Amino acid sequence: MNPVSGSSSGRRERHKQRAKQRLYECALELFAKQGYDNTTVDEIAEAADVARGTFFNYFPRKEDLVSWWGQKRREGLREYMGMAESHDPDLSNFSEDVVAELEWCMEALGRMNEDEWKVTPSMLMAWVRAGSPISEEPYVSGVFAEIIRRGINRQQVKPTVDPQEIGNILRDVYLGALYRWSRSDEFTRPPKEELSRILGVVLEGILIRPNQ
Repeated sequence: MNPVSGSSSGRRERHKQRAKQRLYECALELFAKQGYDNTTVDEIAEAADVARGTFFNYFPRKEDLVSWWGQKRREGLREYMGMAESHDPDLSNFSEDVVAELEWCMEALGRMNEDEWKVTPSMLMAWVRAGSPISEEPYVSGVFAEIIRRGINRQQVKPTVDPQEIGNILRDVYLGALYRWSRSDEFTRPPKEELSRILGVVLEGILIRPNQ
């Protein structure tokens, strides 16, 4: 392979990724200001300083921004889960403690929504209308299920517990809390606090206690 050709190809790919990210960021800024439904493709292209056709090179439909938003959030959750032990010295046994893992996961989900509180309600409603909760793989429930599975293997969670079932329950209560939070006119109740309380209730039913 020609080194010059490979270098040019790499630059083009990086340029494409930057252009796509720029369109996405401009779209989120507009959604936060005026809502998803009230924002047009023309406005997004103008904000990103590109031609209208360029938008469709990266996002064939406006709805594809919603899918990209979901993908970015999944990537963010994976990244946050990998930061636990380096972020907090108290979590040195993170990978061996099912409670610490679940609490950190809920913390990550809550923090992501608080960080994006201006745009989350609009994007969440667009995500629901697009049918994404039904058509997309339930990624978050899979993350929870894998944590529960590790807890069973470490004899921290009751062996009769179905990991996927608990994963689905935690995902459902997470989405329910998120919907309620998004509908509030004043974001006075951080979702991570409610999520922590919900998790505590679920843990009471699945953990193995010393006297059990």
